[in-house]
Amino acid sequence: MLKQQSHIVAPIPDELRTRALYTVEELRGRGKADKEAIDQLYNLIIDMTDAGLDFFFIEPLRRLKASKMMLSMAKVGISSMLKGSKMVVHKVLKKLDDRSLASILDFLEEIIHQPEDA
Repeated sequence: MLKQQSHIVAPIPDELRTRALYTVEELRGRGKADKEAIDQLYNLIIDMTDAGLDFFFIEPLRRLKASKMMLSMAKVGISSMLKGSKMVVHKVLKKLDDRSLASILDFLEEIIHQPEDA
């Protein structure tokens, strides 16, 4: 669905991509929104969010060769955003049922892509 719309892209480390795909496959196979699944999903979403926040907010400053002080200030702001995101994600996921888990896994599969050949 995203490929039919304009969209933005954020790179993630290969390790995170591999872990995300493995987690989606594992949780889909189990099909249960139990505590273990919720914990795995929570950690994955937070790590993906952290990578995206770094790319969209810190990477432009790195490319502009911003001072260490500017980078530190930006990182404090990003840290606050991530902390707020963690609270929201945790509240949403703790109420997750099996059907909602499947929907989130579908979404994750939709947004994770391997690098394109140059």
